[in-house]
Amino acid sequence: MLNWIIDVSLRNRGTVIVLALIAGALGAASMQRLSIDAFPDVTDVMVQVNTMAPGMAPEELEQQVSARVEAAMGGLPNLKLVRSTSKFGLSQVVLVFEDGTDLWFARAQVLERLQSVELPAGLERPTMGPVATGLGEIYHYIVTAPNGDLTDARTIHDWLIKPQLLAVPGVAEANSWGGFEKQFHVVADPARLVKHGLTLRDLLETLERSNLNVGGGAANGSGEILLIHGIGTATTTEEIGAITLQALDGRPIRVRDVADVVEGHEIRSGVVTADGKGEAVLGLGFMLMGENSHVVAARLRNRMDELRKSLPAGTHVRVVYDRTELVDKVIATVKKNLFEGALLVIAILFLFLGHFRAALIVAAAIPLSMLFAFSLMLQAGIAGTLMSLGAVDFGLIVDSSVIMVENTVRRLHEDESGRPVVEVVSEAAREVRKPTMFGELIILIVYLPILALQGVEGKLFRPMALTMVFALLGSMVLSLTLMPVLASLFLSRKSAGQEDPWIIRALRRLYRPVVAFVVDRPVLTLGAALIAVAGTVPVALRLPSIFVPKLDEGSIVINTIRFPGVSIEESARLSTELERRLLKEFPDEIESTWTRTGTPEVATDPMGIEVSDMFVMLRPRENWKKAASREELIRKIDDLLKPLPGMNYAFTQPIEMRFNEMIAGVRTDVGVKVFGDDFEVLKEKCAKIEAILRSIPGAAAPSTEPLVGQPVLRVKLNHDALSRHGLQPGDVLDLIEAAGGKDAGEVRAGLMRFPLEVRLPARTIDTPELFGTLLVPCPDGQRLPLSSLASIRRESGPLVINREWGKRRAIVSVNVDSGDLGGFVAEAQRRVDAELGKELREAGCRVEFGGQYENLVRASKTLAWVVPLALLLILFLVYSTYGNIPDSLRVFTGVPFAMVGGVLALQLRGMPFSISAGIGFIALSGVSVLADMVMVSTIRQFLDAGRGVREAVLAAAEQRLRPVLMTALVASLGFIPMAFNTGVGAEVQRPLATVVIGGLVTSTLLTLLVLPTLYLLVKRKVAA
Repeated sequence: MLNWIIDVSLRNRGTVIVLALIAGALGAASMQRLSIDAFPDVTDVMVQVNTMAPGMAPEELEQQVSARVEAAMGGLPNLKLVRSTSKFGLSQVVLVFEDGTDLWFARAQVLERLQSVELPAGLERPTMGPVATGLGEIYHYIVTAPNGDLTDARTIHDWLIKPQLLAVPGVAEANSWGGFEKQFHVVADPARLVKHGLTLRDLLETLERSNLNVGGGAANGSGEILLIHGIGTATTTEEIGAITLQALDGRPIRVRDVADVVEGHEIRSGVVTADGKGEAVLGLGFMLMGENSHVVAARLRNRMDELRKSLPAGTHVRVVYDRTELVDKVIATVKKNLFEGALLVIAILFLFLGHFRAALIVAAAIPLSMLFAFSLMLQAGIAGTLMSLGAVDFGLIVDSSVIMVENTVRRLHEDESGRPVVEVVSEAAREVRKPTMFGELIILIVYLPILALQGVEGKLFRPMALTMVFALLGSMVLSLTLMPVLASLFLSRKSAGQEDPWIIRALRRLYRPVVAFVVDRPVLTLGAALIAVAGTVPVALRLPSIFVPKLDEGSIVINTIRFPGVSIEESARLSTELERRLLKEFPDEIESTWTRTGTPEVATDPMGIEVSDMFVMLRPRENWKKAASREELIRKIDDLLKPLPGMNYAFTQPIEMRFNEMIAGVRTDVGVKVFGDDFEVLKEKCAKIEAILRSIPGAAAPSTEPLVGQPVLRVKLNHDALSRHGLQPGDVLDLIEAAGGKDAGEVRAGLMRFPLEVRLPARTIDTPELFGTLLVPCPDGQRLPLSSLASIRRESGPLVINREWGKRRAIVSVNVDSGDLGGFVAEAQRRVDAELGKELREAGCRVEFGGQYENLVRASKTLAWVVPLALLLILFLVYSTYGNIPDSLRVFTGVPFAMVGGVLALQLRGMPFSISAGIGFIALSGVSVLADMVMVSTIRQFLDAGRGVREAVLAAAEQRLRPVLMTALVASLGFIPMAFNTGVGAEVQRPLATVVIGGLVTSTLLTLLVLPTLYLLVKRKVAA
């Protein structure tokens, strides 16, 4: 079959070239349509269900809303996890589905279940969050009003900017964070209401009935239809104040007689500060799931440029985060790697072949194979990212073409028969077609088990594996078709008749005595090889382990947690002070900062007002003066923040933070989840776990999420007292609810609409004593203070209630800066179980370790069977090639020897074992046998020709020195740019490239020295 393909291609050379050009054109068209992004989106398929309940406390929300929504979602198809957050004014239930679940199907199922949820009267219906992933935040911008007013800035954003951005294709949401959301407040004075004999209910009902427009139908007359439209809505504070409540003795009592009508704002759940200048309004553009972040961010940028022209004069919109910048930096890293790798490969080809045309023929396989891969990537929906394109090694892609063209050059040089060049090329291609074909198949097949990886690691590395498989398929087809055709057209006896390049002649002179020396001393040679393999095992076992290397995103996020109960104004003041300090201390390193505290308008990222995310955008590295690296800058920022009291903090990055939070519910490398029912017990156990973590080397600022400490003014009704005075609970509850605001309709200003609320004066609710003096009118005409109808106490309540599968949960978070995530968690698990295991069980609590560690454990378990499977596949293919076990095992010895180099390379560079390195070992196991197959096949050919064993081994070793060195060098040099690149995103490629380069060094030594020795030794023993 393979011979037939080669012969048909050589007989139809014009057709093959035309088909190659067509395939290349299709690939180029596919490349133009390929989605481009920085990293694959690895977040789970999830649906957020948000319920707004202004003024409601966390415990009440947990019982009345979160628990009911959770119960309604039980049994959904493919549901993997249910977790919820209940905090002041907001319930959020997050539903995580199995990978592969269609998001629209999941949302449809959730929507159907939501129809059955019965909530207390007065609460809004639950709504689903935007159709975006956890990494959907691609565009941040700060809006400043002409007069600097935060209410005007928020209004401009919500009514002028947001609608325009939502119209951009690919945008799922334009969220608002910070500023003041404008409202109209009717601030009722209880004393004036009592004076006029009115109640709060009278005021509410009058406003709801009077502030609206109605339609009166249509009247026919004079041949036309006359529409009737009744307008009663108020548009200004004066008009609202003029609404009549009732008339006494012909004198109207208006709203303004019992209340002050003012422009106010909604109770704030979030605040934003920027650049140490105080509060600001932040807008966030979210990308629709499945869209191209580079394209959508560019569309948002273009629309924003158009918008600026139509905004009120003096309005400023400053973009502070644009995912396009990160994508461009990552793609620049990828381009640099690919370009430099291609140059190195071509240089090696020319140096070792000594033939410019031959080098160009082989080099042609690089772009054509990639164009072939682009076509299949487009069909498979794989985006061009750091993972899919950044780990492509052109050396692996051209290995089969290298061997085929090298053999053709050698055969043309040796042939003196005068036969047509086409026949010599055909014979040369047939001679190596089996080892090269099976070598490519082995490299291709070892990537297939990577497709078995699940979860985050699967989403990270499957694109890389598929891209390499596609490129290798293209290379395999080219090596059997186009390469022989081009060789027959552009190579000749005259051009191939020159002697070998000087470097090959020099290497052969060195290699002959060395290989003769080692094959004659098999005990010494094989003993040294076994010692090397055995000595590497303890080194491998001592390697630290992490999930994947942290990608440098060019920015820093500082997660800060302050004392429970801190006011939103105090949080804003502290954030502003931190920003000023950072900008003053690091003016050459930090370009801008902004801090998000609390929760945005659409609760995509719910936090308490004691929790902040400070975004620190960095200047280009060449401008830095106080730090040489990101790690050193973080250490210096840490030193600056340590003296500040009342604050815990941790360092992360924008995408990394959302990545951790979305997949595990925590924002750090490790989250120790403690499950229980009692808040005080959870608080106590978390404090002990935090102390244990703090004592383990490598722990970076462990902290416990605040559980309790929120001051609460609890008003408990006395039902006996209510009954004695003929009052209904609702008569008193209306008064209590008005402390936070009761909805009374809306106020329209053109197309803009603002809520209208009835509230109590702030001075009446400052203390329990003042609140207790509020008068409640009774049916018999009495006016009783609230304190006589209810007990009013100031207490400490929960800040936020987090649950997983209906069980309350607290988290102790910690980052690991020792570089050994696996070792750190193993020690933490041992210490927690030894010191707190019994105590936790007696208290009815259980502990789970989550965060990045969960991914490491799952990936390690998968690799534990994926790697042996890959090795079995290699052995099977080698056996299929040779049909006997001895030759198969001899070729397979390249695998353990290659592992030696990979492990030692990690150790020498101080790199931990990661999933990236694990993928490198999988790829290396396939690459390492290719040269072995070429060597063994040549030895067998010489033996079949009647040569003695030693003569055949030495002749094959010398003849295959060039292809063995070429295949090893092009494969390893193709990875060198990845191994030493320091660009954005290069971190994840570095371990993979390091493993392959180190492994190829030792596997090449095996092929050139140990394999001939082993072959000769076994053959002699068999003969004996």
